Amino acid sequence: MSGTFLAFLGVVVAVLFSGYGSAYGVGLAGQAASGVITEDPSKFGKSLILAALPSTQGIYGFVIGLLMIFKILATSGLSIETGLHYLIAGMPVGIVGLLSGIWQARVVVAGMGILAKRPDESTKGIIYAGMVETYAILAFVISFLIVQNIK
Repeated sequence: MSGTFLAFLGVVVAVLFSGYGSAYGVGLAGQAASGVITEDPSKFGKSLILAALPSTQGIYGFVIGLLMIFKILATSGLSIETGLHYLIAGMPVGIVGLLSGIWQARVVVAGMGILAKRPDESTKGIIYAGMVETYAILAFVISFLIVQNIK
């Protein structure tokens, strides 16, 4: 097993896990949004904002993955130790992105209930979903800092 293989495995962890969390989250949120606009199509805009929130985890993983690829390709012959650093760098954004995307979707689904019954209070659902987002952002920052410090 080479350092380059481990480094690219870190890219896969960052992108695949966070992407899956976002895809699952947006899918679940989209199902709930579809139910809301079936009853009242004028709520499409607000439901779209809520349904899009879980997509950010995948974006964070994608950005970290790109940063890692650029650094990996700029370096020839990575040691196993350096490859492990990249693998570790992909874990925070990948794992937290996976879990927060799923949990954020559950909060968004509840927020769709607010939108359906009390549309004037729907911003509260966005705030609740944003609270879950905080942890995805923190994981992104940690992964970013690790990648930036890999020599």
